[in-house]
Amino acid sequence: MTDTHAHLDFLEPEELAEAAAHLPKLRAVLTLGVDPGRWEKTLSLAQGNVYAAVGLHPTSAHLLSPEVEEALRHYARSERVRAIGETGLDYYWTPETRAAQLKALDFQAALAEALTHPHVRHGRGKAGRGAAYRAGFPPETLSEEDLAAWLLLHRPKRTVLHAFSGHPALEAAGLEVGAYFSFAGPLTYRKNAALREAAARLPEDRLLVETDTPFLPPEPFRGKRNRPHYVRFTLEKLAEARGLPFAEAEALTDRNARVCFGWP
Repeated sequence: MTDTHAHLDFLEPEELAEAAAHLPKLRAVLTLGVDPGRWEKTLSLAQGNVYAAVGLHPTSAHLLSPEVEEALRHYARSERVRAIGETGLDYYWTPETRAAQLKALDFQAALAEALTHPHVRHGRGKAGRGAAYRAGFPPETLSEEDLAAWLLLHRPKRTVLHAFSGHPALEAAGLEVGAYFSFAGPLTYRKNAALREAAARLPEDRLLVETDTPFLPPEPFRGKRNRPHYVRFTLEKLAEARGLPFAEAEALTDRNARVCFGWP
């Protein structure tokens, strides 16, 4: 099994020890450092079968500066770094920084292309009326729609749609540019039948699974903090949705992750 998206630096020491004890069950884990204060620790955790990504989360996009750009270029050249991100658009928490989010997205996409790394993309949420009004754009605007438009305009060579939500516009754009679709804990939630339908119809060579540790725990751990080895529950649901034996789903997602991120 492979967990293609975790934030090990968010774990408490006892949680990190538990996660480490289960690492032998996993082929690989990608841990992502999402703001300048987390890059050093993220790289320190990238040992053995744990690899790193570094980037600026859209909720931290306002931190982008020439100094931060140079620091990110430095960390991104580390031998253990296999992706840039996560970056993207978040209108749930910070719709008012939309312009800064787009600028940070453009910079990180260019950096990923220059280093021939995949680019891990985040897209979350409708702004909501009050937040949208303050941000100066319509309340019906969705980050997924803007991100889909961005993908079609820029057509990145290798991109991962983190915690794919099943949004139709993002699915269509992702398919057109050859994106990877990474499924997290919500795939297991009872109400998300439409998301499981998407998992069933997407090309098998574009499928990944993740935990987003310590967030987005799968059933039966909803309401608790996530761990990388809980990826098994998402993988089981993916296998069920596609009518595959677990071992076959495991093999294809492990293979896809290896091709995408370039680890052994």
